Amino acid sequence: MLLEVKDLQVKYGNITALHGISFHVNEGEIVTLIGANGAGKTTTLHSICRLPPPEAPKVTGGDILLRGQSLLKVEPHDLVRKYHLALVPEGRHIFGNLTVRENLKLATYARRGESGLEEDYQRVFELFPRLEERSRQRSESLSGGEQQMLAVGRALMSGCTFLMLDEPSMGLAPLLMYDMFRALKKLNEEGMTILLIEQNAHVALQLADRGYLLDTGNIVVSGTAAELMETPEIHKAYLGG
Repeated sequence: MLLEVKDLQVKYGNITALHGISFHVNEGEIVTLIGANGAGKTTTLHSICRLPPPEAPKVTGGDILLRGQSLLKVEPHDLVRKYHLALVPEGRHIFGNLTVRENLKLATYARRGESGLEEDYQRVFELFPRLEERSRQRSESLSGGEQQMLAVGRALMSGCTFLMLDEPSMGLAPLLMYDMFRALKKLNEEGMTILLIEQNAHVALQLADRGYLLDTGNIVVSGTAAELMETPEIHKAYLGG
């Protein structure tokens, strides 16, 4: 087991956002968290990656284990450097005044030395050829889909082996959305473990091995992707059935 979230309880001020959720991610899996806005999906990712104040949710109970080690006292930068975990946040948060190549280079700060850097640049450009074509452009000039590609590419340049993504399809045209998910599938086939938050439940469950449905801070349904596709609550609320 790579990641284990055990009875995680989280608050923002006096508001409880997570009411003791438990789930796990095995090495090499794609696991998705689905649910409506406000269900606690982003809070879950922010808790795992130890987002610093003032945005940080406060963990009030439970534990988060990565390869058996508790993350509750781990600094966010050490998650990247020592645990090889990277987050692609909702909204992309790229540096618009920097070029594509400069954004990618920034993500290498936690790596020791230059070993493997050029190979990883080429890996990103093979996944997202548009980024190579625009490598010298300022990132603010990219389309929304290209900016999302850059956000994923930047995470890969950190040297991660565990990738968490928050709504990667948000705002993307259908063709770009499917390009993004094809890239994620390819990364997984190469060995990347992925934890995915995605409101497009149909696409997420087509991609994932397993999933969990979050509702107002509680996990209410879990199972394989195929099982969740047939679950009445999910089928009615998220799959148009």
